[in-house]
Amino acid sequence: MASLMKAIVDPKKNWLAALHMKSVSNRLRKYGLRYDDLYDPYYDLDIKEALNRLPREIVDARNQRLKRAMDLSMKHEYLPEHLQAIQTPFRSYLQEMLALVKRERQEREALGALPLYQRTIP
Repeated sequence: MASLMKAIVDPKKNWLAALHMKSVSNRLRKYGLRYDDLYDPYYDLDIKEALNRLPREIVDARNQRLKRAMDLSMKHEYLPEHLQAIQTPFRSYLQEMLALVKRERQEREALGALPLYQRTIP
């Protein structure tokens, strides 16, 4: 069952998934965003912890992209075409750190240790 789900969502194997990925890529390019910018640190505490562990320059670049995207959205404009062409919406900067944080959390739970963060989601 898991291999079937992977085949369905893999853009290399399913043309609908490839079409969807292209559509998402075009939307992200218009605002100069990356896919990892869409993760909300207030929704998932693992994402917040992963962002805290990243180097300051990467987090600052993320915040700058989000501010630019909000500004463009408020003005009902898009990035100029020459800037859209150089955007890399699926180049990840968060996934490796997020995987590390999730593995650490699962290991702590398996050992019966207290969690790193004890805040509830509002």
